[in-house]
Amino acid sequence: METTYRKRLLPRLWKQRYLYLMVLPGFLTVLIFNYFPMYGITIAFKDFNASKGIIGSPWIGFKYFTTFFHDPMAFRVLKNTLLLGLYSLLWSFPAPLILALLLNELKNKHFKKIVQTVSYFPHFISVVIVAGLLKDFLARDGLVNRIVAYFGGSSIMFLLEPDYFRTIFISSGIWQGVGFGSIIYLAALSGIDPTLYDVAEVDGASRWKKMLHITWPSIRPTTVILLIFSLGGILGTDFQKIILLYSPETYSVADVIGSYVYRQGILGAKYEYTTAIGLFMSVISFTILYISNWFSRKVSETSLF
Repeated sequence: METTYRKRLLPRLWKQRYLYLMVLPGFLTVLIFNYFPMYGITIAFKDFNASKGIIGSPWIGFKYFTTFFHDPMAFRVLKNTLLLGLYSLLWSFPAPLILALLLNELKNKHFKKIVQTVSYFPHFISVVIVAGLLKDFLARDGLVNRIVAYFGGSSIMFLLEPDYFRTIFISSGIWQGVGFGSIIYLAALSGIDPTLYDVAEVDGASRWKKMLHITWPSIRPTTVILLIFSLGGILGTDFQKIILLYSPETYSVADVIGSYVYRQGILGAKYEYTTAIGLFMSVISFTILYISNWFSRKVSETSLF
């Protein structure tokens, strides 16, 4: 039977050879740049020496994991990472959904397209440019402080004040991603049968009732899937923007796992130590993803796997 299967498989592969050739560049790219480098994770368990290489370096077990947990900075960076992730989830996740629902209610198609275009645009601005704009607007003589001074207030060094950092970080993230994030919801909304709204209107349903009983149930599976993804990435804070915005004055609230790994690994050349930290955070993120997916499957019968 196995021989018969091979005889059928080979002609089928040859018949679709051009399709496989089209897939081959992408497959090789993922294999070379995503899977082969995963072998480097082993240096988290080794006393890495560049002259000996990864294979020749001796094994030391979980030394760097215990070192991290005994590091006095560990609690601070874990707390900041978790808080920024939770705050971002709380404020940033609903924003694209709300925008999509509001756009869906617009009757003027021309105005709707203008709003969509304006809201999409920030997504294509580089993080470096966004950080530069924030620094200019929030500087002592920047636009925001000029407005504050116009109303009689005193200038504030926003990026040097720990109390303002999280608000600035999360609000700028919402501004940059709310429009692009609403695309998936708008695609889900476009798949709703318009006759459902016509029938509901005949029955005297208000806009709120139609949104509650037609729109929301139709896009709930999409929302649940995106929520699971967001929960899985709750520890993956955008450390690039943090590095561009933070300073020693705001380390107490802005220093996260990513920025700590950058300082210790790239600037301090502690590659084994930071690899161990990254591996630990990846395991935690996968655990959160798996638990949230399991809970969603039990409650709503919607899940990734």
